Amino acid sequence: MERSRRRGQRFPGLRLTAAARAALKTKSGGRRVVSERCWRRIRILNLLDQGWLLSHIAAAVGTYPREVRRVGWRYLERGLEAALGEDPRPKPGKMLDARQQAAIVAMVCGPPPPGRSRWTIVLTAHEAQRRGIVAKVGRESIRRLFVSHELKPWREKNVVRSQAGPAIRAADGKGVGCPDQAR
Repeated sequence: MERSRRRGQRFPGLRLTAAARAALKTKSGGRRVVSERCWRRIRILNLLDQGWLLSHIAAAVGTYPREVRRVGWRYLERGLEAALGEDPRPKPGKMLDARQQAAIVAMVCGPPPPGRSRWTIVLTAHEAQRRGIVAKVGRESIRRLFVSHELKPWREKNVVRSQAGPAIRAADGKGVGCPDQAR
């Protein structure tokens, strides 16, 4: 009994104003391109205004009664544009905070692990997890970190090392490839 009564619900108190009806008609009429979501919401508001049942509207439009309720409540609480528009979607939090980013950059600026000649993105991700800097990190997060810090640890001369090798200029500016160096 409860389920059948709930299924036959009407949306309480939704009546479109004449201005809202005209705005819906102009949005849906003519040769304007309207997104499928907006078109569906326009149809939902028109059917709610005609007094259809929530389940019948959902079946006619091809959605769920919950979506019909949401559109109706957004119209009643915030107006026509809010009912037709999108609510902002939550963005996921950052994978790495500033401390973790700094620790990974410092790790990459040091020498690579024994048995490796250079840091790679995958090696950096594994080593950051092994050292306990982060609990879980993916290759793409490490790649984006490298891009934001303009790091290319697979190119030895772009990373600060403690000892200056032949590929890195000395502190005085003279070294490999320097035009004023005597041959």
